[in-house]
Amino acid sequence: MRRTTRYPVSGANSLWHVYKTVPFWKVVRNFVVIQLARYTPFLAMKNWLYRNFLYMKIGDQTSFALMVMLDVMFPEKISVGRNTVIGYNTTILAHEYLIKEYRLGDVQIGDEVMIGANTTILPGIKIGDGAVVSAGTLVHKDVPAGAFVGGNPMQIIYTKEELAKREEAASTN
Repeated sequence: MRRTTRYPVSGANSLWHVYKTVPFWKVVRNFVVIQLARYTPFLAMKNWLYRNFLYMKIGDQTSFALMVMLDVMFPEKISVGRNTVIGYNTTILAHEYLIKEYRLGDVQIGDEVMIGANTTILPGIKIGDGAVVSAGTLVHKDVPAGAFVGGNPMQIIYTKEELAKREEAASTN
């Protein structure tokens, strides 16, 4: 199970309770900042916007491609390490609104991680340093450091240890 905190609701589904969980004007501000950042080609400007208006932890030299969609309600629950690439049109969520509950969870993306285009990262996920996530992946569980993962549902294609063995075998041939 992902690391999320569950908050039960009664009556209407949890999305009807949204402004009891997050202030309306915070969502408006976040939406405007995220939309501005989605379309700007200036990487340093994106990181500045995310750090100063969304209160995200973003490492130096991290790159968010065009059209990346961050969690509009809880972007402060997302942290990204240094020298990481977040691919085109990737979505990073820190919340889930369900029928009988909503869930919140921190998303931690390590250093020197490569996230391929059109990936979706769900709340409560940790992606380890040096991991590679292939394009179009639904990241629904943690990704070990150095692993290469992909698919829907996400599968570990190889781990850091398996890669080291492959490289060793290739160098002996």
